[in-house]
Amino acid sequence: MKILVAVDGSDISVRAAKHANALAKSLAKPAKIFLVAVDAAPFPGVVSKIGKDAMDRIHAENHERMLAPARKALARSKADVRELAVVGEPAEAILAAGGSNRVDIVVMGSHGRGSVKGILLGSVSSKVIAQTDIPVTIVR
Repeated sequence: MKILVAVDGSDISVRAAKHANALAKSLAKPAKIFLVAVDAAPFPGVVSKIGKDAMDRIHAENHERMLAPARKALARSKADVRELAVVGEPAEAILAAGGSNRVDIVVMGSHGRGSVKGILLGSVSSKVIAQTDIPVTIVR
């Protein structure tokens, strides 16, 4: 089974990674877990102002900040854990990663770092659910 976990460094995304690991442990065959971290594309003109190298460093730092907590949570996992660092619109990038890796399920938090307290389901989660045929598990 291939499991995609959307991570953003938040506590909820770490819980999603742990849930994916528990799911992987319950399977008879070893699973693959894809940790997907999506950094938003910069506003138009930003790259020309600060330079491509600086923008690449910023994306790398942001991806590391997003992936590190989930990587730590899955350090002892018996699953084959792979990391995908993507730049783009989060829901679109998650859907594209799921499709290109032919995942069987998407696991993600109900809301991430960008959400407002009190919202039950974040906009990225809602978009992913609405636009995919892949089963989605939302972790709260």
